[in-house]
Amino acid sequence: MEFDHAARRARLAVLLAGYAETPEESAEGPGLDALLVTDPVNVRYLTGLVSSNAAVLVRADGSAVLATDARYAEAARRRCPDVEVVEHRDTAGRLAELARGGRVGIEAHHMTVATYRRLGEWPVPTQGLVETVREVKDEAEIAALRTACEITDQAFADVIERIRPGMTEREIARALELRMIELGAEKPAFDSIVASGPNGSVPHHSPTDRPVARGDLLTMDFGARYAGYHADMTRTVAIGTVADWQRELYELVREAQRAGREAVRAGAVVHRVDAAARDVIAAAGHAERFEHGLGHGVGLAIHEEPFLAPDRHGSAGEPGTGRAGAVTDRRGECDREGCKLKDRVPITVEPGVYLPGVGGVRIEDTLVTRGDKPELLTRTTKELLVL
Repeated sequence: MEFDHAARRARLAVLLAGYAETPEESAEGPGLDALLVTDPVNVRYLTGLVSSNAAVLVRADGSAVLATDARYAEAARRRCPDVEVVEHRDTAGRLAELARGGRVGIEAHHMTVATYRRLGEWPVPTQGLVETVREVKDEAEIAALRTACEITDQAFADVIERIRPGMTEREIARALELRMIELGAEKPAFDSIVASGPNGSVPHHSPTDRPVARGDLLTMDFGARYAGYHADMTRTVAIGTVADWQRELYELVREAQRAGREAVRAGAVVHRVDAAARDVIAAAGHAERFEHGLGHGVGLAIHEEPFLAPDRHGSAGEPGTGRAGAVTDRRGECDREGCKLKDRVPITVEPGVYLPGVGGVRIEDTLVTRGDKPELLTRTTKELLVL
């Protein structure tokens, strides 16, 4: 797929021109002459180059210089004809030399302390500028995500026909991942989560050799990556039979997930979207068993801005990990109510209830904000399936 990298750099240049180091400063701020981008995901976003050693200097006028080593130089020139390419092993150092004398930002959330010290203290530390641009997707990006989600849906439909008591969690995870690749995925979007029976109480359980058994709930959290973009879907199914408590728990999470999805719209305050689902679970007496945020953005990374969470700034982090998301310059998006969702932002909605030593249920979709009603990208049924 083709993406408009020049348009992305132009949007970043607008942020550079008005950059202020603290929220208290004027919105115009002193500005930056350029930003030295070293995060490989952000380099790819701005240039199209996929590399383990590259950096790009984006100037406030939208022009850019891309540095990479000999292994990627030819690919860079082919892939990025509208960007000046320099070949150097020390990519950040070389671009810093070219930028010296101006007011240049660096990605403080990515650059190592060692590299920063080597550059000297003249660069301006920034956080999340490219991530702010990445948050809103264009239609080409959404099309890539839509394809990734279609592959994910189909892989689920194909694999659940083969799941039987006695299959192990690892076998099911491998089957899902292989089927996604067969259907056209570049690779799995992340390490698949397959959790059966009591393992379902661990939100980010790693698949084991435990065989699924009749009477288990089985949670599968997985997704395909297509053209660099990550799908994310979770479904919980029953094996053989369903106990009353399992059905009740499932219906509770399903209702919470529906409430969360219906709260998603452009302009919605992120912590209120989280609360729409969380309040349903709390009312049933399980508030303490839903410990992660409601969801997160998806795109070139599986977890990116925005983060739907109980705090007013929406930065609680990844479900089940407690890790915070990247700190982002979100001025203009937040007020006393909190930070708000923009239009054309892909996010997940994934409430769960986890009962230690017993099991759990999570239901997750990927969707995109579209005015007053989101576009649902993962289409697999949320009815409780009994395999």
